[in-house]
Amino acid sequence: MTLFQALIFAIVQGITELFPISSVGHGVLTPYVFHWNLNQAFLNEHFLPFLVMLHLGTALALLIFFWREWLTIIRSLFARSQNRLLLLIIVGSIPAGLIGVLLEKPLTHLFTNVTSAAFFLIINGLLLFFGERLRSKGKKKINDLTYGQALVIGLFQSLALIPGFSREGASMTAGFWAGLKHEEAARFSMLLATPVIAGAGLLEVPKLAKSGIHGLFQISLIGGLFAGLFAYLSVTILIRWFKKNEIDAMKPFAYYCWIVGTVVLITRLLTR
Repeated sequence: MTLFQALIFAIVQGITELFPISSVGHGVLTPYVFHWNLNQAFLNEHFLPFLVMLHLGTALALLIFFWREWLTIIRSLFARSQNRLLLLIIVGSIPAGLIGVLLEKPLTHLFTNVTSAAFFLIINGLLLFFGERLRSKGKKKINDLTYGQALVIGLFQSLALIPGFSREGASMTAGFWAGLKHEEAARFSMLLATPVIAGAGLLEVPKLAKSGIHGLFQISLIGGLFAGLFAYLSVTILIRWFKKNEIDAMKPFAYYCWIVGTVVLITRLLTR
């Protein structure tokens, strides 16, 4: 992989991670769209760790954007006082952590499957469209959630382990059903993403350092920084979008998923 390719991946990752349109799905589709003939050994062994490195850049952007919430959480730890937000984040992070560890190998082959990513991108669009339509008007804030609701939201977040499903889209949809406002659902979804991404980084990033591919770790690190920059811009735009649009906020993203997924599937069929 060249530095130019890594930067394109990073820009795509940074933009799509926090919009509910599946960053991993776009990571799978990017080489196909640009007709990059990436080494198959790289795709099989190192593509997932590379994507996780880009996700770490996203996690850094989230830490910076939500620094007040995380500072409050850290202070509560030293004060030995119970912090409800921290407990909700811990509970919500459990499903993705467990499923990711238990099903890592069975899911790995999906990270190079273009047809699968396009198909699940269409399903993701259906989840966004009908998930929002079936919700009641949300009035809750994050701290109004029960621990059971946080667990369910975390379970939906686990769908992002399948390329094509969006972490933010799935968890925000579950947040709508739990009665959260659009902005609150987005905030909780992004707060949940940080520890999950950090955990994945601890497992996958060391594989890059041991890959034996010259310069791969350095290129991935630069890509992670670029992904973080674009992710910060994305989260700023998304939070403003949900503040202004409490009705049908997910529709544009659903349409996008349907269009991209359908176009890719059609081109795959025509080129066989």
